This record gives sequence, structure tokens and C-alpha cells, in this order.
Amino acid sequence: MEKHDCHSATHEYPHPFIHEVKLTRAQRIRGVILGSILFPLRVTLAAIFFLIMWPLARLRLAGLSEEERSRPVKGWRCWLYHPIVLGLSRAVFFSLGFPWVKVKGRRADLKEAPVLVVAPHSSFLDMLVLCETQLATVVSRSENTSLPVIGALLEFNQSVLVSRKDPESRKKAVTQLTERLTSDGYWPQMLMFPEGTTTNGSALIKFKPGAFLAGVPVQPVLLRYPNKLDTVRWSYKGTTWIEALWHTTSQFYTNMTIEFLPVYTPSQEEKKDPNLYADNIQKLMAKALGIPATDYVMEGGVPVSKLGGLTLPLESPARETLSLLHKHGLGAQEVGAALERMSDRCKTGAQGTKVGAEELASIFELKDEQNIDICGLYSKNEAVDLRQVYLSVAAVSGSLSFRSLLHTAFTLFDRDGKGSLSAEELSDLMGALLGIHQNNTSQLYTQASSQGQLTEEHLLQTLTTHPTYQRLVNEYLQPEEAGSHLANGKVGNNNGHMHNGNVHNGNGSVHYNKKFE
Repeated sequence: MEKHDCHSATHEYPHPFIHEVKLTRAQRIRGVILGSILFPLRVTLAAIFFLIMWPLARLRLAGLSEEERSRPVKGWRCWLYHPIVLGLSRAVFFSLGFPWVKVKGRRADLKEAPVLVVAPHSSFLDMLVLCETQLATVVSRSENTSLPVIGALLEFNQSVLVSRKDPESRKKAVTQLTERLTSDGYWPQMLMFPEGTTTNGSALIKFKPGAFLAGVPVQPVLLRYPNKLDTVRWSYKGTTWIEALWHTTSQFYTNMTIEFLPVYTPSQEEKKDPNLYADNIQKLMAKALGIPATDYVMEGGVPVSKLGGLTLPLESPARETLSLLHKHGLGAQEVGAALERMSDRCKTGAQGTKVGAEELASIFELKDEQNIDICGLYSKNEAVDLRQVYLSVAAVSGSLSFRSLLHTAFTLFDRDGKGSLSAEELSDLMGALLGIHQNNTSQLYTQASSQGQLTEEHLLQTLTTHPTYQRLVNEYLQPEEAGSHLANGKVGNNNGHMHNGNVHNGNGSVHYNKKFE
């Protein structure tokens, strides 16, 4: 199969990382009444079934050596404990309000498809699919083994464990995963959620290549929740998992449909390229679901998209910063003055470029009652690189032409004043412009370099003429949409007048026209 680009992250595609359960007043009243009765009853029943499963799950591998645990469980340990834990698992979901599950299609056997890929991944309640797949083996974070009951069930399942913080653990997990998927029926069938995180189901985010590394046939499995009220999902923002559990258990019942699609056998090209294989399965499943296949991913706990190797935040820290500042009464003039102070501080470099939350608030001249944590929008640490805040806010505020902005950025990151940037310096520069750390700028560096050097003019030319990076400039490094003027948090219309190339509205605030030249 040919590889086609996935939909890129633009406003025309839905944001898959935000979900809010929207209730009418009548639904809220009904939820409170039913939830007060059903929630404690159902959660208590589920907890009882979990507690019964806990020791049984431990008994399956009890007394086995490490070598024996590294092989699939056979014999009486399998036929005795497996159906009991399977039945108790189904009882858990029955008690939570899933009395039946509609199944479409036929689940392929182990020899036909060693791995089942399931999407979209919406919440922990998706694990009900395990009951319809005979408790297929899963991949899980190693940190989950310390959780009560869950740790025992992962041990029972002989799951592949991986620590996201440990590169060696990831390498070991890949080796173990490949070994199991190519074992020709020695290991049980595996089940994986290739999105790697939960979404609201409005789009499929980019599939991770783990399930496709071995190049073996896979069976795509679709999950649907055909209910009037969508209570199951929880994601990056919006409804929390406890709220999702409350709303779901407050319903008389919740419908779930599992659809097994035909087994997909990869081509030779796909076997050699797991990313191509993953992308093609993503498109196939998205088409069957009737939703977009996007290049959105969750990276470092932040929803982003990929463009030419660059990481683009779906929620720009700079735009959120501007929105908060305007909401708290700072107009274009005050923001412009703050940017001037940042520019002076960055250029002198006397105090360094790292600033904390209090110092950043001081630069913006925020009062104590204006409790805005701008630093937190950019970094999980206590400090942020001021160049990142300055350049990203300057980009989306339109206070500089793109040429001027890039010249300033180039000057700030050309540490030795040699007139060219190293690959590391380019990564830092693009991270500052986009407001998020960049892990892979090699493609841009190669494209913009000439004779082993990356100069300001070459970078400007690449960013403004290359189709991929031109889109980056046009869509991500532009001010708010043309004709809109943010003043004190309000959006004005286009009835302002022009002066020196800038648009002034009736309140005197400025919306700068941004040009490449």
C-alpha cells in the first residue's frame, strides 16, 4: 500500500483530547437521584468481585520460578483459574452497568492474527473488550504493578511491562513483544490500544508502531458506545475519570459494541516499515468508524501534532498566555511593553534567560490579585527559558514581521556569533518559536543547511517557501485570525483604520499586520 499523509493538526479537525459530559437540567436531576443509589451499590459490587479476583490471580503463578514465569502458563493452572477470573471480570462490568455487549464480526484465532489492535481508546472501561477476547495478553506500564488488584491481574495476564521513563525498559519490552508475536502460537493472542492514550473518540490519533513492529497480521477491533448520553469517555481535559464513572453508573445500563474487522495481512513494504503499517491500519479503522485519521499524539503529557518532524502543540502556550493576559485587563500596549522588557533582558543575557513564575509575573507587571501562572503553560519545572516566552508570544501577537522575528531568534540562539546554527541550536530556536521542546529537527536542519552550514537567510527561505514549513509559518506562527483585534479580552470587528501598516480599533489597541518581509 502507498503511504499517504495523515490529516494534519488544523482547526478543521476536532480536538480529540477534550471531553465534557453535557447534561440538561433534567438529566442532572435524574443523575443525582439515580447516582446516589446506583453509584455506591455498583462500585461496592465491583470492588467485591475485584477482591475475590485478587488472591485467585496471584495463585495462578504462585510457586513458579522466574524461568517458569517467563513461559506461557499451561495445564491445570490455565484451565482452572482462567475461566474463573474471566467470569469475575465480566461480573465487574456487569455490576457497573454493562449487562450485555453487542459483538459484530468474528474474532480471529491466534494463528490468523497474533495481535488485536483496538480503537478508539476512550477510558478504563474499554477493558471490557478483554472479556470478549478471552483475556488476551496486554502491554502495560510497569508502574501499574504496584496498584492493588491491578498488579495481580497484570501478573495473571503475563503482561508485557514497560516503563516510559526508562529507555532500557522500552527496548526490552520491544524485544519481548516481537518475540511473543512471532512465536507461531506459543504465546497467547495479544491485545493493544495503538493510540497509547484515551481520547474523546472524535478522531483517531496517530498509532504507535509497537503492535506493528513484528510485521505479523493484525485484526482491527472497533469500540463504540451507542448511547444517548456519552458518559464513558475521559481524556486530557474535561470530565475526570471519577466523573465518568459516576455518570456511567448513574445510567440504568450502558451499551457497548465491539466490531471485529477482517484480518489485515501486511505487504512487504509494511513489514519493513512499522510506521507505514501503523498509518495504514489507522486509516482503515478511521474509515470504518467514519472519523478522521489525524497525526495528533500525546507527547510528554501534552497533546501535539507532527509536521516535518516538528512538534506542534494543539493548545499553543503563547496563545493561552495572550488570552489570559487580555482576560486580566492587559491590552496590546501593555503586552508590547512587556515584550520589549523581555527582549532587552534576553539580549543582554546578564541575568541569564531562566526565570521563575514570580519574575515572569513581574516582567508582565501583573498584580498579586492577577493570579496567572504563565510559567506553568510552558514548563512543568519551576523555571522557563525567557526566550521561549518572548519569541512565541511575539510570534502570535504579530508585534514583529516574521523576518524580524526570525532575525531576533537567530541572534539569541547563535551563541558564538558565528552566523550559523548547529543542529542543537536550531532545535532550541524552533522550540522557542513554537513554545514547546523539539525532539527532532533533523529534517528541517537538512533542508535548510547549505554546505554544512545553516544561516539565517537559508532558514528564512526554507520556512517561507518550502510547502511543509510554509504551512507551519502560515498556520502556527501567525497572529489571531485576520480582522479580529483582542483588546482587554474582547474580540473586535474589522472597522478599524490603518496607520503605518497596523490596524487600530476604536479602543486604541493595536493588531499588527504580519508580513514575511
